[in-house]
Amino acid sequence: MAYPERIVVTGAGLAGLRTVVSLRERGYTGRITLLGAEERPPYDRPPLSKKVLTEGIDPSLEADFGALDVDFRPGEEAVSLDAPARAVVTARVPVPAPLQGGANHEKYPFDDLVIATGATPVTLPGPGRQRVLRTYDDALALRGLLRSAQSRPALRLAIVGAGWIGAELATAAAAAGAEVTVVEAGPTPLAAVFGAGIGSLFAPWYAEAGVSLRTGVAVESVEAGGLVLAGGGWLPADEVVTAVGVRPAVGWLAGSGLVLENGVVVDEGLRASLPGVYAAGDCANFASELFGTRLRVEHWDSALRAPEVVAANMLGGAEVYDPVPYFWSEQFGRMVQYVGHHGPADRLVWRGDPAEPKWTACWLAPAAPAAGAGDGPAGGGGRLTALLTVGRPRDMVQARRLIAARTVLDPARLADPAVPVKNAIA
Repeated sequence: MAYPERIVVTGAGLAGLRTVVSLRERGYTGRITLLGAEERPPYDRPPLSKKVLTEGIDPSLEADFGALDVDFRPGEEAVSLDAPARAVVTARVPVPAPLQGGANHEKYPFDDLVIATGATPVTLPGPGRQRVLRTYDDALALRGLLRSAQSRPALRLAIVGAGWIGAELATAAAAAGAEVTVVEAGPTPLAAVFGAGIGSLFAPWYAEAGVSLRTGVAVESVEAGGLVLAGGGWLPADEVVTAVGVRPAVGWLAGSGLVLENGVVVDEGLRASLPGVYAAGDCANFASELFGTRLRVEHWDSALRAPEVVAANMLGGAEVYDPVPYFWSEQFGRMVQYVGHHGPADRLVWRGDPAEPKWTACWLAPAAPAAGAGDGPAGGGGRLTALLTVGRPRDMVQARRLIAARTVLDPARLADPAVPVKNAIA
């Protein structure tokens, strides 16, 4: 087949950079243009809420653009897709002074396009200042804020959202000596992800760290000096950080003809609905045969691995992207790891006592009985679909392989923490 002569990659995060690297590793010699909305070269996002805040590490990725022979265009945000002309329209960010009020757009024609524009944080109503944590600059600003908190009376910091990012922010802020209040609309931390039962296990960690956690409290608006709470309550705060989730950054694709639904809709090979267009990373809504549903995964592991499939298929391959999602969080001195994807019908099985410092929760989907096997494995065995663990990394490593293999497990053996997960096969 004839390879595309011009490839444009929109989004210069990990997914965009890995796409470029994967193309070159596979022998592609055509022209590649990498467009990045930020002025910075590519960097890793997971450290932003972890060691960038606490230690000030530089999360930049190694990227030799000369060796990669890529035309890297930092500070150029994709603002529209001209599908008939097969070109991406960009705008300079920020607008240079000579261009203010004048022309500020460029067009980048392509034969094939990779959309890796990631996601943008959700913000709350109100005129008050609210910080978010999505970019390296966001993290540096928050680090400066927390460092200043160590040299003045306690900074009153309100964090809206007790999800993954909210918990990591609270961890760093409390350690820096700030007076931290976390406001969560749900009944517990992470209730929307794991349910209130499991979410309740995370709640005591906040108090142990000296963080005030207020659950079941919605925020109506952010105002100067604090938060207006649902029902008319008021929470005073010197600074507010909003951590209530992100949305895929696909607004610039409106009217392009691409199918958009919770991101860019792609098939099992990460191909979008227009020929020669692909998507990877946080903005890709892909079809998973393994889990029988569509997934959009906002995790580092996806941004690392999906580009390999994109690059292969752009060069004539027929590879399928059907991963076992993996995510980790470091919060309040604990390592939390989640692998797989569970649905509301899956059965929850505990490994040991969740009241212990280290615990594991597993989810089993009903196993389809083999021909002539009656109702399936004795004891109600089911296929492992997901596992959440605190402080038991071996459980996670073994579970990931079993989930990928669609392995049916015995719930009784799985519930015994003395039995390795890999030995709980039905």
